[in-house]
Amino acid sequence: MPLPANNPSSIVSTETETHALNVEFEWRKWKAFISKASDPESKPIYVVGFHHMNKPQIEYKSIGDDQKTTTIGTGTLHTLKIDTEYELHGQKRTLKALKRWKREYTYHSYIYSDNPKVPMTMTWTSSSGFKTWDFVCVDESQNPVARWSINIWATKKVGKIEFLGPKANDEAAHDEIVVTGLTLFWFMGLRSTNIGNFFATFFARPGPLEKPVPTED
Repeated sequence: MPLPANNPSSIVSTETETHALNVEFEWRKWKAFISKASDPESKPIYVVGFHHMNKPQIEYKSIGDDQKTTTIGTGTLHTLKIDTEYELHGQKRTLKALKRWKREYTYHSYIYSDNPKVPMTMTWTSSSGFKTWDFVCVDESQNPVARWSINIWATKKVGKIEFLGPKANDEAAHDEIVVTGLTLFWFMGLRSTNIGNFFATFFARPGPLEKPVPTED
């Protein structure tokens, strides 16, 4: 059941782009490889594996200069929920739907927050057309920090991730955007085609995540 189109909260200008990654998908291996857009011939810096039968279904690994891989996170997809979970560097988090029928999801980020004890509330929105599917991530002030654009008809070079703002070159921010952005993309694809997610929408309790109360030192 396709969800209605929804315009992103903010239009991202390519003039503000400071860092970008290309995403390529190999259907035979069911893996995605992510490399620097500035150097198309460079080796991948992330590899994403998909497991259809086991949870979590998505595994994210970074690739070092020595070509050794390190798991940085996972993504879990549900067929009877409209919320989804991910894990980033050992920390489990939730991507929570803000509304039942719109493509708006929120999560908490300590990486983008100026206060190490209080996370920033980030929001992913999306819009789709005949050829592309765009996801935009904004902070609490509606400043765009990333854009994840997918060519729906592509067979290999499926998309591009653009990082924006003061953390555009921050590797920790890259890890977070890759894990949350790609997990949400695959979950949205599941929601659009799975009848279980359609019925789950009627019983869901969407809304913003409550921020954790900071603990005293």
